[in-house]
Amino acid sequence: MISAIESQPSGADVDLVKQVENIFSPTGRLSVSKNFEFRPQQQEMAVAVAEALENGGHLAVEAGTGVGKSLAYLVPAILYAVANKKKAVISTHTINLQEQLIEKDLPMLQQALPVKFRFAMLKGRANYLCTRRFQKAMQQSGNLFTSSEARELQRICDWSRTTEDGSLSDFEVEPDAKVWSLVCSERGLCSPQLCGHQSEFAKESPVCFFQRARGRILSSDVLVVNHTLFFTLLGTVEEDIKDGILYRNDFVVFDEAHQMENVASRHIGLSVSSAQMRFALQRLWNPRTGKGLLGAFGGTAARKLVDELLREIDQFFANVERACEELRQDAPRAFGKNEAYRQREWSELRIRQPELIEDNVTLSIQRLREAVSHMIQLSPDKEMGQELQECNRRLEELREGIAMFLGQTGLNYVYWVERVGRAQKLLALKAAPIDVAEFLRRRLFGCDTSIVMASATLATSVGRSSDRSSADTEEADDGKQTALRSHALGYFAFRVGAESARLLQVGTPFDYERQMKLLAVREMPDPREQGYRDALIHWIEHFVRFTHGKAFVLFTNFKLMHEVSELMQPFFDQLGVACLVQGTGTPRSLMLEKFKADRDSVLFGADSFWQGVDVPGDALSNVIITRLPFAVPDHPLIEARLETIEARGGDPFREFSLPEAILKFRQGVGRLIRCKTDSGIVVVLDNRLLTKQYGRAFIAALPKCPLEVL
Repeated sequence: MISAIESQPSGADVDLVKQVENIFSPTGRLSVSKNFEFRPQQQEMAVAVAEALENGGHLAVEAGTGVGKSLAYLVPAILYAVANKKKAVISTHTINLQEQLIEKDLPMLQQALPVKFRFAMLKGRANYLCTRRFQKAMQQSGNLFTSSEARELQRICDWSRTTEDGSLSDFEVEPDAKVWSLVCSERGLCSPQLCGHQSEFAKESPVCFFQRARGRILSSDVLVVNHTLFFTLLGTVEEDIKDGILYRNDFVVFDEAHQMENVASRHIGLSVSSAQMRFALQRLWNPRTGKGLLGAFGGTAARKLVDELLREIDQFFANVERACEELRQDAPRAFGKNEAYRQREWSELRIRQPELIEDNVTLSIQRLREAVSHMIQLSPDKEMGQELQECNRRLEELREGIAMFLGQTGLNYVYWVERVGRAQKLLALKAAPIDVAEFLRRRLFGCDTSIVMASATLATSVGRSSDRSSADTEEADDGKQTALRSHALGYFAFRVGAESARLLQVGTPFDYERQMKLLAVREMPDPREQGYRDALIHWIEHFVRFTHGKAFVLFTNFKLMHEVSELMQPFFDQLGVACLVQGTGTPRSLMLEKFKADRDSVLFGADSFWQGVDVPGDALSNVIITRLPFAVPDHPLIEARLETIEARGGDPFREFSLPEAILKFRQGVGRLIRCKTDSGIVVVLDNRLLTKQYGRAFIAALPKCPLEVL
């Protein structure tokens, strides 16, 4: 959605901080809006964002549920962007929050604020149809597509005549991935010069959908994007953009900032799968169907190289799997793993040494690239030559990825092989920096523009040193580091390289002492003991009866969750309560809708239900946490991070495992109270909350509320 209002300057001489403070006051502009209520925490956060933008500084702010943090950063961001002719890039993690910003918050602010502004959703270019590539694909349909693919191309053609924005979101049923890859916007093949408003193509044909969107994006004051696309783009843009990150003269606000590190790790690193290789090669030529870009050139030598390389790729990944199985057998002896580790199915396997297998493919890829380059030089069809050039670029990326993985050439990277695909039958070579802070410190916080980070869960404790600025003290660096580490948001700041940011907690408007009670069961066995599962079932039954459903039961282990749900089914049948279980075929969003509709139901959820789930009202009045959410250090990235801390003499548990678990614990507890009228109980069925010294840290990280021990 893009607003139709033209931008206008908002007097740059206006004091932004005072303006924002007034807007969020009890009698300010927002006070006439429906459902507005004065919240001092929201006003404090908004003023802090305005100060950061005015001073060109960075801010990390934890705003508890109910603060209204989206408006608290949107208002100062919009006013500052318009007044200074800058672009506000708002990055979120979830689609739900993106939709809230685009469909609710930003349209409301267009009516409420004293300035006019434009906003747009930023999607990846591959979401858009490129009309120039599409026309060329239609012309070459006989060479490129099978009969079924040609029918799919015709469906895209019919759709293109009625679509409004020309993106995948306009399809009722998304098109075949291979066909779409040959008609969508792609770097190097879709540009203002080739198919934009001033291009030769546009004189006789409709302007490309992506170029239309690009024009709207460049003229917008506010762009809404997701973290995945943000960090993907960050790796492709130049680092010396003047006063900007993705665009000239932009600044960035990360909402759901607690996800920054994980998303950045995935998209800064390396991933090469067997499926990616086959897709790239078969785009050139598919020996089975006799279709592909090379069909338009008659280059039999290049086709033969593709055919040979497809077989070599299959052999390459078969060799990778064989080598991994051998490593698996040796792992217990080499790295102190027990026998159970060796017997367990693996989904990720760390590769600690280079040259896992012999490289039988990078030279073949290079030979194919040289053959394709020769065909490009001889091609009379410039546009098809550009298509081949883009294929060559992608093949080079994959070749470099394989070479990097086998040589382990990335400094301070961890390498692993991962099973991917629905059936986890395919393999991918993966690598990621052990610590993304260094990259983000340079690429984000070292730039001459503001970065604002906001989330309901950034701190590892509450009530301690709620505010800290990098400019507060002039003491020695060691003293600053110590003070920062002791701050409630210090752990987050170090993980993302934001040591220079101001750190702020603004609390919550909710009355947790009245709305929530924390229940801990001392009689529970330790989660590692034999009787834990049976005791878990007993106490889940007890507390589900207590609220007659209306419960989330949060697990850290899928296998245990499914065992418990099966054993408890007769109990739920007898009680007349539906039990919805994650991972049984029902999509997550549909499970949530069913839970909200049936107010006496119970939902068993694992990782993704600990956060980003919003169930206000009496449909949820009971959150049962089955186990303190310590991450099992069997993922290569977590294992490498722990080893790095230990190697420098640190305490991996205190410096990583505990704060990570506390943050996830807080996210799980945060599912319960979503508005001022909510109330209920949080039950912790892990006696370590009471018996271990670190259990106090979990309790201290929660808002003050009654604690009852059973």
